[in-house]
Amino acid sequence: MTRRIAMMTAGLLLGACFGAAAAELPDFTELVEDNAAAVVNVSTTRRQSERDPRMRDFEEFFRRMPPQQPPPSARPRSLGSGFVISDDGYVLTNNHVVEGADEILVRFPDRRELNAEVVGTDRRSDLALLKVEADNLPTVRLGRSEDLDVGEWVLAIGSPFGFDYSVTAGIVSAKGRSLPTERNENYVPFIQTDVAINPGNSGGPLFNLDGEVVGINSQIYSRSGGFMGVSFAIPIDVAMEVVDQLKSGGRVSRGWLGVVIQEVSRDLAESFGLERPHGALVSEVAPESPAEESELQAGDVIIEFDGNPIERSSELPHYVGRTPANSEVDVTVMRGGERLELKVKVGELPDLEGDESVGQGAPNEPSNLGLVLEDVPEAALSRFNLKGGVRVVRSTGPAADSGIRAGDIITRLNHQTVESREGFREIAKTLPKGRRVPVLIVRGGVQTFVPLSVPE
Repeated sequence: MTRRIAMMTAGLLLGACFGAAAAELPDFTELVEDNAAAVVNVSTTRRQSERDPRMRDFEEFFRRMPPQQPPPSARPRSLGSGFVISDDGYVLTNNHVVEGADEILVRFPDRRELNAEVVGTDRRSDLALLKVEADNLPTVRLGRSEDLDVGEWVLAIGSPFGFDYSVTAGIVSAKGRSLPTERNENYVPFIQTDVAINPGNSGGPLFNLDGEVVGINSQIYSRSGGFMGVSFAIPIDVAMEVVDQLKSGGRVSRGWLGVVIQEVSRDLAESFGLERPHGALVSEVAPESPAEESELQAGDVIIEFDGNPIERSSELPHYVGRTPANSEVDVTVMRGGERLELKVKVGELPDLEGDESVGQGAPNEPSNLGLVLEDVPEAALSRFNLKGGVRVVRSTGPAADSGIRAGDIITRLNHQTVESREGFREIAKTLPKGRRVPVLIVRGGVQTFVPLSVPE
């Protein structure tokens, strides 16, 4: 009897503990009820002949779904999510959700479907501003991503895998994450969360517990193609700066310094006379750039930009990119162990559509080497005095393991000259499986050989 009473007492205590823990968990029901009406599904229609090769992996999911009707030559694809930011019809989503679309359809939870026009897009931040013809639409409330704390609860609403208006929750795992783009640019300090995000969630809102949008769900880190506990959102503070520029001029202007930077390690800090590792080490200054005109030099360590301390090199592009072009700012550097104060007039970052940053032709599909490639623009060939080659858009798998990065230009593969993407593919077919082959790359104007392991 005594043992039974003890077990019953322990059970009651354990139940009380679980009850207390459950009482501390947030209740998201009111938040969802107040905001779900302003979250939309974004679909696009695209002619088959103009399909972007980069969408094939996504479309493979829909081919495995039970067929609803015979596929016509052009049909809607449920690509992502979005949310209404003003009652007169402005909708925010990701650029990759609508890029290359012929028609865009926005579907609301009440089953209304409205055609949308693109007001403007920004590939560097992966944002797109849409407009539908409607009035008195339900809207979300915007918060401040700057006020988010690591460990804070957040919630996402979106359409993963086409399942409309799904809700997932988690916490903020980190802030200010640096995720260089396929062109090795980095202008978004991402919010990292463990909120379940999958294909279809892209462009949807990330809410705090006050029911305010603090981010736009954009991408995940995954080795399987599905959610693995690491997802990233664009801070709403950054997004609204982009929105304001898209509304006013249809394009986004960013500040430009014209330097190549690297992280300061402990050994580098000691060699440059720093008490501890911090700042952004300038490894190269572009000719005729704002940096060169301000007398910044290779070997300078930028430790402060416009009053903002630079702890990690990845922080500098965020500050520079958000600085208006033609602004004069104070920059503090360490040079030869001495602290110097410089005045820098920030320039304007060239558009992606320019020859300097956009290759000719669409990237090819990832190969078994882990490379997505594009032809090298004429301007880059001239700058580096090259006769041909291919530029790396994305590097994964064996290529990434060998040290090949986005932005590298490959000029030789296994002792053979590479002149184009087609030439690279032909050489790749002849590579010996299970062996390492030399690859000559150009990075920042410097040629380097790297050993590439060819899969079995």
